[in-house]
Amino acid sequence: MNDGEERAEQAGQVAARPRRKDARRNQEALLNAAAAVFVRSGVDAPVREIAAEAGVGVGTIYRHFPTRADLVAAVYRHQVETCAEAGPALLASNASPHAALAQWIDLFVDFLVTKHGLAGALRSDTAGFDTLHAYFLDHLLPVCTELLGAATTAREIRPELTDLSAYALLRGVGNLCVGAENDPRYDARRMAALLVAGLRRTD
Repeated sequence: MNDGEERAEQAGQVAARPRRKDARRNQEALLNAAAAVFVRSGVDAPVREIAAEAGVGVGTIYRHFPTRADLVAAVYRHQVETCAEAGPALLASNASPHAALAQWIDLFVDFLVTKHGLAGALRSDTAGFDTLHAYFLDHLLPVCTELLGAATTAREIRPELTDLSAYALLRGVGNLCVGAENDPRYDARRMAALLVAGLRRTD
């Protein structure tokens, strides 16, 4: 390969990287828009509503996600990843690990209220649902374990609750969120906040 060919190849690689970043940002924007529509209108919302929310054509959505199940699964994974990534960032930006845990649980509740609708849409594909549930646990359980462990190490958790597992906490919050999306009189976020506040050492 001569110098001219090598420079052309390098230029092509540099140009390809921004295009890949743009494509990733565009897909994230589309998934965020779909999630917002799912929360507002349910997972059976018309694709045109999702397209309008994202500011793209209907064909763009079908090009990325040929079926509704593909879109629902992609939204689920994207929300899991977003929630997982928030944990370490909150821990780094808060002086109090318990405060970081409380903020993360708040985000987790937002995810869960949407997740119940997504899960219902996926139950027709048991294998796919089981795979996504495992994806959920694999990504979020370690984050909650890290946050809860940091709060325990900082002596911010009540002594009698230091043996509480991250799984039990997530399960408890999950139970508080069941049916929340269908009952405007019930505030799952507030109930979860009360649960996390109850973990904090007061002496």
